[in-house]
Amino acid sequence: QVQLVESGGGFMQPGGSLRLSCAASRLSFSIYAMGWYRQAPGKERELVATISSGGSTNYGDSVKGRFTISRDNGKNTVYLQMNSLKPEDTAVYYCNARFVGVRQLDYWGQGTQVTVSS
Repeated sequence: QVQLVESGGGFMQPGGSLRLSCAASRLSFSIYAMGWYRQAPGKERELVATISSGGSTNYGDSVKGRFTISRDNGKNTVYLQMNSLKPEDTAVYYCNARFVGVRQLDYWGQGTQVTVSS
């Protein structure tokens, strides 16, 4: 079955940087749109960033200019570079793979915790 495995989360002080990775297996990675979502305690899951199979990117308003999503189809991996981190970036970050065809296919990783605090 499809597996999405996130890594790179952890603890960081405000203003610092982290890079998340999501390694995908058992899917045709290059044809999937990939994304990062996050969920903070007591809040709904929200969009962080997405990247299409063609490389087009989209960002949530709260992370524009600070986060960058990228993908390496040769490694079946999507990345999220997070700079200028803020305490409000604290959340569990989830990787998503989405294919829209005759029907929509959605796969999710298990999540990785990011905590930003002084």
